Amino acid sequence: MRRRDFVTLLGGAGAGSSLVWPLAALAQQPDRMRQIGVLMPSVESNPVYQARMAAFRESLQKLGWSEGRNVRFDYRWAGDDPERMRVYAAELVSLAPGVILSSTNQATAILSQQTRTIPIVFLANDPLETGLITSMAHPGGNMTGFSTLEVAMGGKWLELLKEAAPRLARVALLFTPGGQASLATLRLIEGLAPSLGVETTSVPARDPAEIERAIDAFSREANGGLIVLPGPGTIANRDLIIALAARHRLPAIYLGRESVASGGLISYGSDQVDQFRQAGSYVDRILKGEKPGELPVQAPIKFEMVVNLKTAKAMGLNIPESLLLRASELIE
Repeated sequence: MRRRDFVTLLGGAGAGSSLVWPLAALAQQPDRMRQIGVLMPSVESNPVYQARMAAFRESLQKLGWSEGRNVRFDYRWAGDDPERMRVYAAELVSLAPGVILSSTNQATAILSQQTRTIPIVFLANDPLETGLITSMAHPGGNMTGFSTLEVAMGGKWLELLKEAAPRLARVALLFTPGGQASLATLRLIEGLAPSLGVETTSVPARDPAEIERAIDAFSREANGGLIVLPGPGTIANRDLIIALAARHRLPAIYLGRESVASGGLISYGSDQVDQFRQAGSYVDRILKGEKPGELPVQAPIKFEMVVNLKTAKAMGLNIPESLLLRASELIE
């Protein structure tokens, strides 16, 4: 059909029918493909993040988002390299997805520097205390999400480690350099430690060789232990840290259950697999038109403490019954 004949046909359809045709045509179109960007501070093969992302995708699928039919995921696995994270954040922003999911304060802060318009759903440590947002109830702007822990939890880690190993007199604090949440937690633990009769040593988790040298040196004196602060550096070197703690018989506490399942002594923190599942509901609401700044940031509500009894036995620790009774899970 020639263009002139096509225009004439439309013109003769009448005012009433001209409204029906576009609506009918739209109704016949397949679901519009939406795009979700994902920026993770880990390598793709990390089983911890694979479990979290599986929960996120499962949540979206239950809400009607089917990969390949009406949603596409664009993943960027940045590891613990801030420069790579900046490059990947810029790449995701250039794709203009409907929403971006990020994990950790560092990744979220880098993303927020790249865009003030694309919605961001984050999972971050104490986002209010560390300055990511100014209000939990009304975050405003283009970001909302889930607080994976509060900085005050650092005091809880120290208390639990001291309870598990009463002779504890020295603690090495493994942290990711440059991470706001890690630094805030570090300062809090350093301030509390003297009241519990504990000295602290800060150990930057930059690369495996540096971590190994620092822990080897720290272990030369007795009655030491480790507090492993969450962050890209400690996540990337998790297995090494667990192995070094075992080698030197250093009682250590971690944020997540997965560290204890891999041989760590004790963990205490929020259930992040569950929080990633909840993040799917926020992404769903944003893709359906809600504004991220009007969705309240959710504080952690589900906590778990896990103790590895086999590791305790190997270290010669007799974990107090009072602590074991409070544990969510005992690994034998």
